[in-house]
Order: sequence, then C-alpha cells, then structure tokens
Amino acid sequence: MKLPIIPVIIISIVVVAVLGMNSFFTVDETEQAIITQFGRPVGEAIIEPGLRFKLPFIQIVNFFPKNLLEWDGDPGEIPTLDKTFIWVDTFARWRITDPLKYFRTVGNEMGAQRKLDDIIDPAVRNFITSYHLIEVVRNSNRPMDTMEAGLEQIGAKVVATEVKTGREKITRLILEQAAPKLAEFGIEVIDVRIKRINYVAEVQKAVFGRMIAERKQIAEKFRSEGQGESRKIEGEKDKELKKISSEAYRTSQEIKGKADAEAARLYAEAFGRDSEFYSFVKTLEVYKNTLDENTALVLSTDSDFLKYLKGYSEIQ
Repeated sequence: MKLPIIPVIIISIVVVAVLGMNSFFTVDETEQAIITQFGRPVGEAIIEPGLRFKLPFIQIVNFFPKNLLEWDGDPGEIPTLDKTFIWVDTFARWRITDPLKYFRTVGNEMGAQRKLDDIIDPAVRNFITSYHLIEVVRNSNRPMDTMEAGLEQIGAKVVATEVKTGREKITRLILEQAAPKLAEFGIEVIDVRIKRINYVAEVQKAVFGRMIAERKQIAEKFRSEGQGESRKIEGEKDKELKKISSEAYRTSQEIKGKADAEAARLYAEAFGRDSEFYSFVKTLEVYKNTLDENTALVLSTDSDFLKYLKGYSEIQ
C-alpha cells in the first residue's frame, strides 16, 4: 500500500525544519558560547559572532555574556590598624575571558558571584585591617581647610597624620591580590572600588559628638571675637561722639561769648550816649524775666523797681 505523496512531503518538510532549527544557532556580538554534549564541552569556545552549527538534540549551546558584569559585596564591619571599626561597602566590575574554563570551574554567573565573594571580600578585609583609618578614607595630604583652619583659630591641636598609601592605592592592591586567583576561573576583574565607608553606630555617635563640640568651640570663638569687635566699635563711636559734642559745645560757647561781648559793647555804647535809655532797657528786661501772671509783689509806691511804671513825667 502506497502512502499519499503530499502528507509525506509535508512531514519531510517539518522534520527538516525542526532539524534545521536545532542544528543552527546565532552568536550575538555581546555573547560568547560553548557547545556541550551530554554535559561535557565539545570543541573550543565560540568568541566571534555569527551563524554556527551543532548536532541537533544531542548538543546544547551555553551562552555567556561578553560585556562587563557587576559584583556588589556585602557591607561588613572591619577594624582598621588603629582599631577603629568601620562599615565598608565595596563593588567590582568583571568579565568572562575564558568561557571554557569558566564553564568547567564555576558553571554559571551565580557560581561566579560566590567565587568573587570568597576572593574579593577577604582581600578587602586584609588590606583595611593593615592601614590606619585616614589611609582608607583619604587619597592625599591635601589640607582639610574648613576643619583645620577652624581648629587652629581656637588654638586646638590639629593631629597631622601623613597619608602614605591612600584609598586609591589600597583598592589597586586589592585588585592585584584578587585578579590572579580569579583568573583561574576564566574571570578577569577590571576594577575594585570602595563604594562607601561609615563608622559603626557606637563610633559614629562618639565622632559626631566630638565634631559638634569642636564646631561649638569654633562658633563660640567667632562669637566672642565678634562681641569684642562690637564693643570696640561702640567705644570708638562713643569717643567720637563725645569729641564732636565737646567741639560743638566749645564752638557754641565761643559764639555765645562773642555775642555777649558784642551785646555788652552795644550796651556800653548806648549807656555812654544815653544813660537814662540804657537804664530803661535793662529795667524792661528785668520786668520780662521776673514778672508774669502768677507773680505777686508787695512794694512801696516810691520803690525804684516800679519807677518806669509810674509815668515818664514823674521820672523827670
């Protein structure tokens, strides 16, 4: 019995298509791959992008990223050489340089992350404990202008610690120690950096308290200097004001003296010309200065004080 031709053709096309889909694969520019057969690598690693062939169903393609990958360490409490406990948070960038070795040793990214933890974390702890805190925090001996200037102004002692290694070099040393060990797993560590450094809670509280006390001391120094300067300015102001007032008083007295002298001269000239008129004017001034609506005088009728009120004829 013969089979229908069309179904046979369709089945053949489907089989060929399935075989073709499982025989060819594409490696992207950002990928690299190895082929495994029954769990074991076959041939060399595929580094270059392009269309590749494998045995269908028997061989499996394992892809690995070619770009940079991230490792983020767990923050940990580490003591420095001067016995100061700090929290250190590190990170690194790495990539797969030997996919075949990488597959045989760690298998996948999760295994690689564990290897990075096992190698980089101890290296970080080793170098942090080998240096003083200032070496881990700073990169150079650049003066800390704000703090040191303020402390010097209040007469406080500034502890001068020379930075010989610095944070940048410490991270390079960590990289140099970790890189050869990770190369055995087909991993290249590009860079290791300290993301953040902070004091532990107990030390942080003490440090903040000392910083607050130092800044209060600096502020009190500036405040007292300002008050002294204010009193100095006020003293100079009072001195200048008294000087101006005394000069004004002296000038007014001189003007008044000259006016009195001029008045006396005029009075003298008037008295020399007409003694009766001079006596009349001076008596009117006395009346003006001594008599008002509330004044009560008891005088006799022949008193000289009232002679100009009796009438001009009587005076003559």
